[in-house]
Amino acid sequence: MGQSDAVAPTPAPLTSTISADVDLSSYDDEQVKLMEEMCIVLDRDDKRIGANSKKECHLMTNIKNHGLLHRAFSVFLFSADGSKLLLQKRADEKITFPNAWTNTCCSHPLNVADELVEKDNLGVRTAAQRKLFHELGIEAQDVPLDQFHFLTRIHYMAASDEVWGEHEIDYILFMRPQHKEFVDMNPSENEVSAVQWVTQDELKVILEKGVKHEDGIIVTPWFKLICDNFLFTWWDRMLEEGNVAKVARAEEVEKIFRL
Repeated sequence: MGQSDAVAPTPAPLTSTISADVDLSSYDDEQVKLMEEMCIVLDRDDKRIGANSKKECHLMTNIKNHGLLHRAFSVFLFSADGSKLLLQKRADEKITFPNAWTNTCCSHPLNVADELVEKDNLGVRTAAQRKLFHELGIEAQDVPLDQFHFLTRIHYMAASDEVWGEHEIDYILFMRPQHKEFVDMNPSENEVSAVQWVTQDELKVILEKGVKHEDGIIVTPWFKLICDNFLFTWWDRMLEEGNVAKVARAEEVEKIFRL
């Protein structure tokens, strides 16, 4: 289905009952500006109930005291043959989980009409395409909307430090473009400090080092949760089936996994 076939919902008003004063003067200016973006606020069943700023949604005081929960996505982008997964290392400038290794791209659909479309997860896919360009410089033509494959959702909470954290329902998206071995990239230095294409065995080494904090390696908590619970099963399934579109299972697609 094309984007023009979907009816875009009206963006929700600001959820103004939650606000906290936090001094952002010590953080990177570009990252502080991004904290003004409006995230989609949810209930535990992934129903949209409002909107609030990225800043408010990521403050641990709001997460702990108000249960503030927002929608997110995690993209896993593979090489054409499926043997390698693209990882990124989050830049030092990032306010949450700086310098941590994670999946290809992880961010949030915003409270704007084209990213609120829930039919066929079109809003989430649209946001994923936008952020792949913003963070990694991957052109939309290399990651078409119809090649994002939705697998499931996870609901998790994790602290980055005493101030910031995550509380998300995270949509997991696989993509395996076939038009070239590896997609072209031009990463933003403000978002990404390094990228690496890894095999399953190479990823397992990174994860093990992340647990032990060896060689200065940190792994984001959502990435570790996905790896521990799903990723390698899905990756094997993709290789066995020979088609990323056949990875999803109905019982996983319909469920929200509480991790």
